[in-house]
Amino acid sequence: MLRRLFSVRGLLTVLAALLAVMVATRPAWAAGVDPYVFRYLKAREPVPVEMDAQGQTRLFSASDLSAGKRLFEESCINCHVGGATLPDPSVSLSLNTLKGATPPRDNINALVAYLRQPMTYDGSDTTFWCRQVPESWLSLQEVENLAAFVLRAAQTAPGWGTQKFD
Repeated sequence: MLRRLFSVRGLLTVLAALLAVMVATRPAWAAGVDPYVFRYLKAREPVPVEMDAQGQTRLFSASDLSAGKRLFEESCINCHVGGATLPDPSVSLSLNTLKGATPPRDNINALVAYLRQPMTYDGSDTTFWCRQVPESWLSLQEVENLAAFVLRAAQTAPGWGTQKFD
């Protein structure tokens, strides 16, 4: 039995099975979808994310959220590891903290406005902790994808914006 398992035929069977799994999941890789988006953001199908304070939503695909994650990793992760805020740990990217800001930053339009003109948590002054993201740097679609990634992570990713990472 053991001899048959390690035979050429047995190894070819294992390789064929591995290849079948890789081919079956290849469309996700080909579309540039980050595995984190599937696993933690639960976005195999387009997911609704709130656009404004009135509760209007827009669907964001796994590709949109992956693009947002990539932008987050390129521009934000130095200060916001796992949704925490290293320069000021009391102000994370958790959903409750985003809702508690003045004005609230718990929807796409509000977070885009913040990224275009970063303000302190209480909204009283310009902040220098976050970089201003002008249209010349990121288009509206790109900054919306970034905001959608942050909001979806705040809604679904275990430990996002908390001190405890699961």
